[in-house]
Amino acid sequence: MEVGVDSFAIVLPDAKTGIVPTASARMAHLLEEIEVSDRAGIDVFGIGEHHREDFADASPAVILAAAAGRTRQIRLTSAVSVLSAADPVRLFQDFATLDLVSQGRAEIIVGRGSFQEAHKLFGISLDDYDRVFAEKLELLLQLRRDSHPHWRGKFRPPLTGQAVFPRPLQEIMPLWLGVGGTPQSFVRAGLLGLPLMVAIIGGNHGRFRPLIDLYREAGRKAGHAPETLKVGIHSFGFVGDTDDQAKESLWPRWELMANRMAKERGSAPASRQRYEVEVGPQGALLVGSPETVASRIKEVSRLLGGINRITFQLSMAANNHETHLKAINLLGRKVIPLLRNT
Repeated sequence: MEVGVDSFAIVLPDAKTGIVPTASARMAHLLEEIEVSDRAGIDVFGIGEHHREDFADASPAVILAAAAGRTRQIRLTSAVSVLSAADPVRLFQDFATLDLVSQGRAEIIVGRGSFQEAHKLFGISLDDYDRVFAEKLELLLQLRRDSHPHWRGKFRPPLTGQAVFPRPLQEIMPLWLGVGGTPQSFVRAGLLGLPLMVAIIGGNHGRFRPLIDLYREAGRKAGHAPETLKVGIHSFGFVGDTDDQAKESLWPRWELMANRMAKERGSAPASRQRYEVEVGPQGALLVGSPETVASRIKEVSRLLGGINRITFQLSMAANNHETHLKAINLLGRKVIPLLRNT
């Protein structure tokens, strides 16, 4: 099983001082987080894509390219690229360039995003939400195979054999499909034979088993070999020396972000009671000591019929940069060996 870290480059006030870091300072810390992840043995680092004041990740490929020159082994991916709001040609070129810069360590995870600001910013009608995504995914898949594609669709000018360069160092650019809870998205990934990345941000992980079974069955019926139908999950979590330390480190900023999202989406505000459920054995947050987190990961894999990758969203959790770096080191140097040596 691969273990990774994802970041949305969240810009939040310091838990003790209330001071909001500059975007420049947050970016410097983010690049150090990726360096530390590389040294700690983390397999993959992902950068999300948002277009908000409190997230500094509007250009994942640029951030990852900066990290490529400061790392040696870790794979570098988007998490996710909002394909509906992107030009697939430009997205492919950006990540093909990243692949060259990183000497073959680039990946792309594409999805529709859990926020809608990208669609509004780039003029994509929500009435065409699914059709735009399906069409652009079709083109992106063709670009992986063909440097001079012939393609026609509704939402982008046609391609009639124009050259699309550079080509990546890897023969085929790894491409995952990021999904939430829509059954059609799981089936689409299976039919296309694409690796699946499931965002699980609340509730029990086991509730996604029927959807993952849909993915595997769709892939089987489409003739894809079982070993190509990889399953990954993206989860919020945090690692500390002890369960209590990890739980208390996560709480202040989890509460802050949960309340922000509740206000934006009209849902119930955060509460300590809800938090305790989410960090408990049946919750979505993988929080605790290295031993606890490794045990939770194994149980999640069992519930879902086996997973190939798990990535942790840690950046919401840390009270400060040093706490964040320590969590990354614990994940790489303690959790990963516990997963692989038992």
